[in-house]
Amino acid sequence: MKRCAVGGQAVMEGVMMKNPQNGTALAVRQSDGTIVTEYYQNKHQHKKGTFPTWPVVRGVYAFVEALVGGMKITTRSAELLGEDMTEEPTKFEKWLSKKLGKSAGDMAMTVAVILAAALAVGLFVVLPSLVVSFFGIESGFVVSLLEGVTRLLIFLGYMLAISRIKDIRRVFMYHGAEHKTIACYEAEGEMTPENILRYTRFHPRCGTNYLFLVMMVSILFFACIPVRSFLPRLLTRLLFIPVVAGLAYEVLKAAAASDGWLARAVRAPGLALQNITTAEPTADMVEVALAAFNLAMDPPDHDIRVTVGEKPIAPAGQEQANDPA
Repeated sequence: MKRCAVGGQAVMEGVMMKNPQNGTALAVRQSDGTIVTEYYQNKHQHKKGTFPTWPVVRGVYAFVEALVGGMKITTRSAELLGEDMTEEPTKFEKWLSKKLGKSAGDMAMTVAVILAAALAVGLFVVLPSLVVSFFGIESGFVVSLLEGVTRLLIFLGYMLAISRIKDIRRVFMYHGAEHKTIACYEAEGEMTPENILRYTRFHPRCGTNYLFLVMMVSILFFACIPVRSFLPRLLTRLLFIPVVAGLAYEVLKAAAASDGWLARAVRAPGLALQNITTAEPTADMVEVALAAFNLAMDPPDHDIRVTVGEKPIAPAGQEQANDPA
């Protein structure tokens, strides 16, 4: 079985595939049925042995890069679909642009990332701490455990809720197409949409696994720092978010690289959660994922902005219904 370093992300009507050694490929299905692809070479490669590549630290860098890059690539996929996800920069964003020497668009993206991070902190850090504080529990250890369980329940409820949204459901189908494509390659199968559909949509290196591990690592980590009072407890949670993210990344890499019983046990909850965050794709969705994967694996020596591909192999719901996946 091959080990594949390529990782991906589902976007609006498409898939992004990133090859750490080369660059990032994006493929999007347009309304006329054509596949538009783009390729971007890696601009910032961290040399092995430098601070950003140290264990735990590299997980923090990967988390920030995934957050920022994910928002950028999602916005770009919407642009390729002809949808404008950008808004007129605010006066504050224009002021920042002038002071920092960055474009207004870059500052708008920066503000969006900060707001998204703030929302995540509020939902998964502040809210669990507030909820547990109402119980008046004296033991800091018990408070930390209950806070972690509450955080996990909020996370599961959030994922279930957004999976009911039609547009998000389609993104989850493309997520499944991304996983199936990589699984087929790793199994050394024939890289055709029809054959790729036969493979699993669950993958141990998925970001879903990482998010779940962040929740579990936070429970264990903060149980070792038993603080009962709300404000000191909240402060420790905020301060140690990078440490938790880095530790979870190391656990994910170790579990994905092994087939031992312990690694399988660590992977199992995250794989189960992918029943929510992925869905069975159609053959035309797999075709898009395959286009992105092929471009990432065999990249050009320069950036490609827009290339129009072929028409879909069949409209969704027709020939795909006969596939033996």
